[in-house]
Amino acid sequence: QVQLVESGGGLVQAGGSLRLSCAASGRTVSSYVMGWFRQAPGKEREFVADIRYSFGRTSYADSVKGRFTISRDNAKNTVYLQMNSLKPEDTAVYYCATGSIYGLRPVEYDYWGQGTQVTVSS
Repeated sequence: QVQLVESGGGLVQAGGSLRLSCAASGRTVSSYVMGWFRQAPGKEREFVADIRYSFGRTSYADSVKGRFTISRDNAKNTVYLQMNSLKPEDTAVYYCATGSIYGLRPVEYDYWGQGTQVTVSS
């Protein structure tokens, strides 16, 4: 049974930083694709970043490139999303997800966490 548990969300002012964590069980994070998605009210769930397979190659949405960094700690089997220079438009529920094949669409991921709220005030 694969479980993903996110933490680290909260309320922050514009320009601030947050670090999200995704603790995985039942799947080794370094062997699969680990992604972060977000969903704002009234909008579709969108890709934010991913880190994949043993090489740890990463991809980012254009909207977060240069501000967000995805990383992982293999010993803790945990994936992180460091978010800097946050903007009000980053406000959303952030989800951790895992899949076997690299992709940018939610349907390509097999398992999801429960989500963590990130709110950026102006």
